Amino acid sequence: MTIPFLIGLLSAVHCFGMCGGIVGALTMSLAPEIRTSNSRLFYYSLAYNLGRMASYVVAGLLAGWLGKTLITLLAPQHGLPLLRVVAALIVIFLGLYLGGWFPHLAIIERLGTPVWNKLQPLGQRLLPVKNPFQAFLFGVVWGWLPCGLVYYALLLALSEGSAYNAALFMLMFGLGTLIPMLLASMLAGRLNHLRNSVILQQISGGLLIVMGVVSLILLYNPELLHSMHYMP
Repeated sequence: MTIPFLIGLLSAVHCFGMCGGIVGALTMSLAPEIRTSNSRLFYYSLAYNLGRMASYVVAGLLAGWLGKTLITLLAPQHGLPLLRVVAALIVIFLGLYLGGWFPHLAIIERLGTPVWNKLQPLGQRLLPVKNPFQAFLFGVVWGWLPCGLVYYALLLALSEGSAYNAALFMLMFGLGTLIPMLLASMLAGRLNHLRNSVILQQISGGLLIVMGVVSLILLYNPELLHSMHYMP
């Protein structure tokens, strides 16, 4: 389960650009006595992000159930290997998207707009946030914000073969995004220069492309993986 964690971690620049403004606004909306206390601000930031990750896990359960259903109905014998090939290709496309080489892939973010339009008013009612539980609930709503990166992660979760594994996949992905999002909360306004860092975007995208290509090679040549274990 290191791959979803790395995908989340490598998406740090995208997270700063997509959610950094939201996190900064939430942080600045807190009471002054919370913002000026690093420990209290950390608890609120953690509550936001735990709520967001809880939504990822629920979405992962749904994606895993859907993936297992598709395998059972459409291709019971070869469905899982096929989905894993598709997952490797998705990682490559995700790298192209994050690296800025194929920005048209952002069109996938429009898929979640209808759901977000219904949930956004719920989030508005939770503002201003006055306690950690309220911050957690806002995070639950925030987790459904249309985000191409999350949708690509869910497509990858489809190939996990079960609802449990897909939920675990999304949990690890969420943990990977936790570090950059906590930094965005604790250092609100001081990481803005990273949002437009082309070099960091291309490094993150390039690493994902390499991961996808290696996954494809190992899928078609599994003996390479076995031979690596026996290398002196």
